[in-house]
Amino acid sequence: MRFLALGDSYTIGEGVSQNDSWPFQLVVALRQNGLLIDDPMVIAKTGWTTGELKEAIARENPQGPFDLVTLLIGVNNQYRGLPLDQFEREFRELLAYASSILGKRGQLVVLSIPDWSVTPFAEGRDRKMIANELEKFNSSAKMISLECNVRFVDITEISRRAADDLTLLANDRLHTSAEMYALWTRQLLAAIQHSHV
Repeated sequence: MRFLALGDSYTIGEGVSQNDSWPFQLVVALRQNGLLIDDPMVIAKTGWTTGELKEAIARENPQGPFDLVTLLIGVNNQYRGLPLDQFEREFRELLAYASSILGKRGQLVVLSIPDWSVTPFAEGRDRKMIANELEKFNSSAKMISLECNVRFVDITEISRRAADDLTLLANDRLHTSAEMYALWTRQLLAAIQHSHV
């Protein structure tokens, strides 16, 4: 099986080792469940918006078919104050692209955007406004995913646990720790197995 993970800092696992990032944890979990799956191909970079991810995909031009494609993007659109309608348009384009490189029985899974308003990094900012804006981005992503018959996995609730538990954050007090990624992996594994890869 071939797996392509598309995204930003949350996909490469900024602040943790590569093996602790959730795409690599997910592969280990799938292998433990008896699936033959390659290491993930990752197209992701800290700071990327939907538009920058699109450009990177065009540059790298990954060759399908893939059995699993995941997409986790949008936090930097919100962080930079980019308009929601631009996110919606580019998110649709990313979904269409991801669908086009799936194999016959391949699966596309979208992960919701984590809520960074609960982290120490957000200290001194308007946490409520950040949370509200992320809610809007996530509502749009969920609606578009469902319209396109794409599985949407909500990890935002889990990400909010960092408000009371700093072990769920990396040393920069913003990004996610291996422990948090393990929780996401469990959620993803359930979603993927539910639809029988």
